[in-house]
Amino acid sequence: MIKGGVWNLASTAKGTLSTSSFSSSLRRLFSSTSSPPPLHSSTPKVVPSHAAKVADVDDDDDLASPVSTTSSVVKPVPDPTLLQPRVVVYDGVCHLCHQGVKWIIKADKHSKIKFCCVQSKAAEPYLMACGLEREDVLRRFLFVEGLGAFHQGSTAALRVLSYLPLPYSALSSLLVIPTPIRDAAYGYIAKRRYKWFGKAEDCLVLQEKELLERFIDREEMMSQS
Repeated sequence: MIKGGVWNLASTAKGTLSTSSFSSSLRRLFSSTSSPPPLHSSTPKVVPSHAAKVADVDDDDDLASPVSTTSSVVKPVPDPTLLQPRVVVYDGVCHLCHQGVKWIIKADKHSKIKFCCVQSKAAEPYLMACGLEREDVLRRFLFVEGLGAFHQGSTAALRVLSYLPLPYSALSSLLVIPTPIRDAAYGYIAKRRYKWFGKAEDCLVLQEKELLERFIDREEMMSQS
């Protein structure tokens, strides 16, 4: 019995030691995992030498540096208030267009409409103000009606007619026809105008200089003659 008691006492002591050792191991494990990870150093990173040179350029170095040759040239934007109203910008070498201009000049007894050949430099401010290129006007002529108001194609033609005396101004009522239908007819003729009516080498108004008084680019036209 004494031997059995000793064995039990030894077993209990061994269990106690094992439990104490296990608890100590758990405390070490949790103390190591519960501690927060080290924070990143607030010390700023060292900028590489080549980046530092770019970042530390002073004003003198910046002024001394040559301008990149790949930069595009920005064209000055014209002041819209300096542009004349009611200006027709058209293809000056087109025989059909020229005949239309002559007809308008004859019908416009109060000289409300002015003209400009799209091939001239004087047309550039009007194109820029409308956000158009010359190719756009070669497809559909441009009527700059006023500040912030411009039209192309069939709508431009009918808006021009509205400024003419009766009975021509009555034709502007055709604006009620849907634009796609009107522009389809306009585009069909415009695409074939050179083939049907011909094309000149220079602006046709140069052959009839008496018309130049209605042109905003008359000085440029006269210098070419």
